[in-house]
Amino acid sequence: MKVAGFDIGGANTDLAVIDFEGEEIKSIEVDFEYLPMWSNNDDLSRVLVELIEKICPISEIDAVGISMTAELVDAYDTKKEGVLDVVKKCEQTFDCPIAYVGIDGMLSKEEINETPLKAAAANWIATVQIATLISDNCIFIDTGSTTTDIIPIKDGKECAIGKSDFERSATGELVYTGTLRTNLASFLDKIEFDGKEYRVASELFAQTADVYTVLDLIKPEDYVCDTFDGDSKSKIDCAQRIARVVCADLDMLSMDDIVEISKFIHKKQISQIADGLKQVVEAQNLDLIVVTGLGKDILDKPAAESLGLEVKSMGDILTDEECVVAPAVGTAIMMNKYLN
Repeated sequence: MKVAGFDIGGANTDLAVIDFEGEEIKSIEVDFEYLPMWSNNDDLSRVLVELIEKICPISEIDAVGISMTAELVDAYDTKKEGVLDVVKKCEQTFDCPIAYVGIDGMLSKEEINETPLKAAAANWIATVQIATLISDNCIFIDTGSTTTDIIPIKDGKECAIGKSDFERSATGELVYTGTLRTNLASFLDKIEFDGKEYRVASELFAQTADVYTVLDLIKPEDYVCDTFDGDSKSKIDCAQRIARVVCADLDMLSMDDIVEISKFIHKKQISQIADGLKQVVEAQNLDLIVVTGLGKDILDKPAAESLGLEVKSMGDILTDEECVVAPAVGTAIMMNKYLN
């Protein structure tokens, strides 16, 4: 049986198509597409279909599972409105059985209509399915393009203190920082360079994708989001955007200077994630960390190691491509269990 698992985010829609024999996984194929839901949410149905068709004919899909975080985008006045809109579009797209990841497990359309907020930003519930294959007692960190989930697991079950994004932002379990789309000014007030401290410009000049392009920590094909200035994603243009953060340009700073500045920024973002992780570790008394997502090696592993914690990677059981869309993989697994 082939099950499609989607994770519909605010910026990226991720897909995993898993071929199951009972609960055994025969194969996993994954893909994703940049879809800014704040401006292009009416394209969702088309993107869902096109993503599947890149892997197999849609007629081969026996069931679809959906997790989401797109309900937070400012195209919607409330999260409830966002959840119900995503559900409506998904129901109009597929004829096969479909269900949605919620904080209590998989939910039908009818259950979502009664309690829509249970499906809001619940994709981390799906990632638990994979983390428990590594350890029943751990904290998994999943840093994607935009956010970082830090979720404790005990005895094979998630034990997050917060359930909604609002609650988790107070517990360390959600750090709103990511590998691609995070405005540098959101976590920097000063940049140390050449023996001085430079205060940053609080503008939409550069994002973390620019930093990790300059440092060769992401591949060109990983930079899937739009640039802030509409220019290219080349190293030179990334460096120009970073220079603007300290009110400079490439006539004033060399590429070597930008690399040094980028290394400082990288360390600051690692510290930001380590701060949230430390809060969760102290609350849960867990010291094994399982990392996944696009930022697993760039941010999550060094954040855990900075706290002296043991680190394992979902890359031990999934490919790097599958790790990037781990919630979609987990969603397909949950959907298969839901049907059986």
